[in-house]
Amino acid sequence: MYEVARHAGVSLATASRVLNGSSRRPGDAISERVKASAAELGYIANAQAQGLAKKNSGMLGLILHDISDPYFSTIARGVQGSVQDQQKVVLLASTGGGPASERRAVATFAARRADAIVIAGTRTDTEKAAGENELLLTELRRYKANGGKVAVIGQPVVGSVPDDGFHTVPVPNRQLSLQLAADLACAGHRRFLILAGPEGLVTSDERLAGFQEGLKQAGLDPAEVRRTGFNRDGGYDAAVTLAEDLNSGTPSARTGAGDGPAVCVFAASDVMAIGAIAGLREHGLRIPEDVAVAGFDDIETLRDFTPALTTAQLPLSSLGSEAVARVLAEDPPQDPFVAQGHIILRHSTETS
Repeated sequence: MYEVARHAGVSLATASRVLNGSSRRPGDAISERVKASAAELGYIANAQAQGLAKKNSGMLGLILHDISDPYFSTIARGVQGSVQDQQKVVLLASTGGGPASERRAVATFAARRADAIVIAGTRTDTEKAAGENELLLTELRRYKANGGKVAVIGQPVVGSVPDDGFHTVPVPNRQLSLQLAADLACAGHRRFLILAGPEGLVTSDERLAGFQEGLKQAGLDPAEVRRTGFNRDGGYDAAVTLAEDLNSGTPSARTGAGDGPAVCVFAASDVMAIGAIAGLREHGLRIPEDVAVAGFDDIETLRDFTPALTTAQLPLSSLGSEAVARVLAEDPPQDPFVAQGHIILRHSTETS
């Protein structure tokens, strides 16, 4: 910076005010001269040093389960749009899920002095993951104690308490899946199969529990549950097994005795549902004539999929922007955020 100041013919303090974004900047002519000198000399500001001086790095860390999943990329879009309004830059970590990889991402963002961290991903609440959950919580508490701010989209961090001061933006998984089951029952479906993720994956478990409760309230038997990967391939693999079961049965088992689909499949996410439909089609089953399929999320990029998918719609982009609003606000709202979702019945679950 000393060389830039000398080249521009200004004091070191003046060059610093121009290049470090101070509110006490000199006139436009001097500012442009300093910037031109910096460009000519190849000067690059030390962002970490600026962050230390300002106690504001201008960075927000975003931790996602899988950026290739439209569910998470839509949340990321909401985060990005809100952060731009506040002139901050998003640092992204796509972890593949699990508290161990999330803990490493938190530590990395903390080392780079990110102003805030937003975590969007399902919690894993199993005995096997207990140790890593505890380490993740410890890392977040350490980051918070050093001035960082934390928001979690979905379920609270396992083991956290209100005194931790983490902002939570909940997702109405149980409520919407309960309503979806009720609406499908009202539409005439009587036999159901649930494709769920591994046990202990909290988002999937909440949706499974809500759907079973909806069937119970409708006076129907519980659905059969098949655990599989919480992704497209998991839905595909489970559907292949289902197709083999149906194709080896009697004609009435496959066609529902002429009364519509033999079974209505509820996949715990839209991505799983798309995989399931692909697996069923490859084995000669029609959607919805032979098997009805419903998902959860209403991912925008899949709305033109054929047949149009019955699903529970979530305001995914709004979840991201709400998390940013709460974690970066000087005086964040104290009232809990309530996401407004709703059920959309489409062609994939028609009964006639």
